Amino acid sequence: MKNNVSLIVTSLLTIVLLTFHLTDDFLHLEPPGRTLTLIAVSLMAAFVYGSVELAGRRSGYIITLLTSITGVGMPFIHGMAAGTMKWGFFFVWTLVALGVTGAFGLILSAQGLWRLRKRGT
Repeated sequence: MKNNVSLIVTSLLTIVLLTFHLTDDFLHLEPPGRTLTLIAVSLMAAFVYGSVELAGRRSGYIITLLTSITGVGMPFIHGMAAGTMKWGFFFVWTLVALGVTGAFGLILSAQGLWRLRKRGT
């Protein structure tokens, strides 16, 4: 059970960092994308639901795995575009923190899925 609590906290922290990151991305859009905001809100709601309500279930582990992959991917995606945008301290810190929490969540989600597989449920 302790592992589920760690995964829930890590996943929610990753989601908060993703919202900070997306906010900064949206501020740099020309023109501002309302459609992208709607998609981001829907995706974050699905991530929160999967992390909190589906915790300990296969579907919850898969959703937290996708959340973690998203978090881990952000530093790499923005690293490919290095030099094209002037980034601030908070934006870069958020990318680093996303990478760390995403990697940790990825490990915990994979462990949870593996445990379910071993139990045969």
